[in-house]
Amino acid sequence: MANVIIKMIELYQNTPMHAHSYCRFKPTCSEYMKESIKEYGTLRGLFKGIKRILRCNPFGGYGYDPVKKKELD
Repeated sequence: MANVIIKMIELYQNTPMHAHSYCRFKPTCSEYMKESIKEYGTLRGLFKGIKRILRCNPFGGYGYDPVKKKELD
């Protein structure tokens, strides 16, 4: 399932749109979603990616915001 979602995100990233250049964060929200799915798995990664997208608004933050790596117990 994770691979299907990642392929859909890559398809979105490869569409010629100007919206990609207006992203407030580095990495972009779509790249953040891909990285979080790879790091945390499908469900938790999607949840973290959606939270990031909700923060991406005029009243939200901006700048460098990488996916935090999982802590090993």
